[in-house]
Amino acid sequence: MTRSGDLVYADPGDRSINLVSGTQIHTLITLQGWIPLYLCGSFSGDLLVIMTSEVEKQTKDVRYSGSTEEQSIQWDDQGKPLYTPYGTKYISENRISDICVADCIAGAVVVISAAGKLRFRYTGPPSTPGEPFYPRGITTDTRGNIMTSDQNNHRIHIIDRNGHFLRYIRNCGLERPRGLCVNSRDNLFVADSYTGKVKKIQCYK
Repeated sequence: MTRSGDLVYADPGDRSINLVSGTQIHTLITLQGWIPLYLCGSFSGDLLVIMTSEVEKQTKDVRYSGSTEEQSIQWDDQGKPLYTPYGTKYISENRISDICVADCIAGAVVVISAAGKLRFRYTGPPSTPGEPFYPRGITTDTRGNIMTSDQNNHRIHIIDRNGHFLRYIRNCGLERPRGLCVNSRDNLFVADSYTGKVKKIQCYK
């Protein structure tokens, strides 16, 4: 949602980013050679879009101000891809303007600074090395913590803004948690792809 309450969505079919205002649909961006996967609004009012190329199978995230491209992030300082070329990615932004991407194929949450530099990769808590980790949805709370849904393990990981594992949310009747969203009171909304329901969870007391 935009600050004014309009809905923005990606249409991979025609490679467009669209805005719904009232009953009208307006195309903001039409990509050439790239397919939009997911998007989110930033605290500055910009739009962050994670996308994959049609031919070379590369992935990047792009910041738009309106329909103008302001920033494109694809490679680390060694010229290596930040994200895996295949699979769906989910994107969010935290309170310090880090770009947070859940890369399921990589089994990692990739966090990039506002300047486009890799800050860290989270691949699961250090207490369980080698355990499968399949991050799907991703969101951030008012404290700057990052939450990501581990769909195959039926739980939510909470990590701090520096990539340190804090705790799990589990035993809440989650089957296959995917889409995540946090409101201004730090209530977490979880879309469960198995039951087709949305669950509201109070994260902090």
